[in-house]
Amino acid sequence: MIIICLVWGFTFVAGKAGVSEIPPMLFTALRYMLLAAILLPFLRIVEGHMSEVFFISLAMGSAHFSLFYGGMSLAENVSAVAVATQLGVPFATIMSIVFLGEQVGWRRWTGISMAFVGVMVISFDPAIISERLGLILVVGAAFIGSLGTIVMKRITDTGVYQMQAWIAMLSWPPLIAVSLIFEADHVAVLSQATWQGWGGVIYTALGASLVGHAGMYYLLQRYDVSITSPLTLMAPIFGIMFGVLIWNDQLGLRFWLGGGLTLMGVLIIGLRKREYAPAGATL
Repeated sequence: MIIICLVWGFTFVAGKAGVSEIPPMLFTALRYMLLAAILLPFLRIVEGHMSEVFFISLAMGSAHFSLFYGGMSLAENVSAVAVATQLGVPFATIMSIVFLGEQVGWRRWTGISMAFVGVMVISFDPAIISERLGLILVVGAAFIGSLGTIVMKRITDTGVYQMQAWIAMLSWPPLIAVSLIFEADHVAVLSQATWQGWGGVIYTALGASLVGHAGMYYLLQRYDVSITSPLTLMAPIFGIMFGVLIWNDQLGLRFWLGGGLTLMGVLIIGLRKREYAPAGATL
């Protein structure tokens, strides 16, 4: 779990380096093109669930990461992005209540409230206040990703690489189309991109998706979600650490207060969730 969270934590820095040279839509499309090529052998029809697969690919692929990397390109503070992405946990919990009829007690409602209040506090930090649009896009990405997570719970007989293959294959064509419409100078951008830009593409595809998701899937098959879920909070902590050490993030008191509230809220939600993850679920 420490290795997985280290990989995920560094993804924030690698992604920021990538979108600093390559526009976010094009960056996301390249990430998924590489991933689709690698996972092509796993691309098999999911019997009876292809409509859900299309929705998951749109929500957790194209839309989620377009907003995420769009927000990343606008936000200079990597640490704030690392914390804001954790809102996917309370969003998914709320979606479970609305669409799956899940029962949530007062402790988890407290955790949900703490998570959202924490991000609001972060948004008023002087170092973050000029980057609110980027933070809003990242929060939007967390919300849309949570919708995909809820639909994924209906699919219980699909391997992590099979689902990742479909998400990658169905995500890059619309992303390329949108990039051609709204982003310019593609040839010049790609020819001028340095090892940092291309390294960001490669790392986010191989590290986050192949190593991170596969490792998490392995653990979820063997351990209770109540054990693994809280430990994933190491990922944003590593993200903050890398943001400070590598990206030179400047963090004020409001960030530490808000970040602490958000991560504590997510921890409360994770600790109160006593259930096993369905096979094929990814985080």
